[in-house]
Amino acid sequence: MLCAGGVSVAAFGLLDRTPADAGATVTPASVTTVPPKLSHDPRATALARSVPVSVRIPGIGVSAPVMKVGKNADGTVQVPPLAVHNLTGWYEYGPAPGQRGAAVILGHVDSTTGISVFFYLKDLRAGDKVYVTLADAKVATFAVDGVQKVAKDAFPTASVYGRADYPSLRLITCGGPFDPATGHYLDNIIVYAHLIRA
Repeated sequence: MLCAGGVSVAAFGLLDRTPADAGATVTPASVTTVPPKLSHDPRATALARSVPVSVRIPGIGVSAPVMKVGKNADGTVQVPPLAVHNLTGWYEYGPAPGQRGAAVILGHVDSTTGISVFFYLKDLRAGDKVYVTLADAKVATFAVDGVQKVAKDAFPTASVYGRADYPSLRLITCGGPFDPATGHYLDNIIVYAHLIRA
């Protein structure tokens, strides 16, 4: 776990057993430890705050509901229930998707019973689309800037949860080496994306 700027970063992972699929430990060469070059679409107009209800990522076959997550008593970010494979969580104390700033959606990579919603997150490439449906029936459409792999003990909290001058999105899951002693993956996979004009 890492805490900075009043926001703690959740450590995704399993609690005490090995993962169901070792594929989560393999990271494509396109995923590096340096953050991608970020861009924004000046034609994209920020949306009013509205709770996200679902996320769709055609490039990796994701179509999942979104629940609200906040903070645990120790200040760490909550995560969706591990047992529910096709569920993501939006960090409700940050911007909503489409608002100015960096909205954050979290999802598990797997559990002992199988792969989860963000198992293939690492396979996204620049230009891939992410569609977030909001409670007001609008759809915030994002284009991926790139994917970064970071050690959990060096999580870039400011880049993920910090201020942004334009509507952007961060998708986060686990990956990299798996430590059977702790039952956790050692890395996080972070997707950076920006709102585009639909």
